[in-house]
Amino acid sequence: MHNYSIRAATAEDLDGARAVMLDAVYRDFETGYVPGWHADIIDPASFYVAPPRHTLLVAVDERDGTVAATAALDARGPAHPPNPRWLADRFPSGETAQLRRVYVRPEHRRRGLARRLVEGLLDFARADDGYRSVYLHTYPHSPGAMGLWRTLGKVVCDEREEVPGGGSGVVHFEIPSL
Repeated sequence: MHNYSIRAATAEDLDGARAVMLDAVYRDFETGYVPGWHADIIDPASFYVAPPRHTLLVAVDERDGTVAATAALDARGPAHPPNPRWLADRFPSGETAQLRRVYVRPEHRRRGLARRLVEGLLDFARADDGYRSVYLHTYPHSPGAMGLWRTLGKVVCDEREEVPGGGSGVVHFEIPSL
């Protein structure tokens, strides 16, 4: 039986969080590190720890102190391009809490960690008072992602069906919880 501590990432957690995130982009997404997409992974402190309206949560395995999962939130809405213009307009930066980097190491999956981390992010967004919506995007092939997000939110755009040529294959969600 594993026990996990869910908390805001500390300086001591950043290397472990970075490793979880990099493993996900290499193993689950098979894109590897792409500087234009993953600068936040390399420098999570600047993106999620330092800004007051952003946060990075980690699930730490209490047996050995390792980071088992991550989840981040920032105030950047989806950019256009690459996302559809109407989507960027619907979820403007500054007013949108965007959920990012919700990743769980394979050996720690199916234990409710992603859901617990997302609940923590939503509590953080509610306490902020400046967010009016919660947004995220995911790739359908990401292990467990579609099932989780469908239970927590609603699809606002499935690029595979709604964007000419399938767009980038991303599915965009809104979490109706603020």
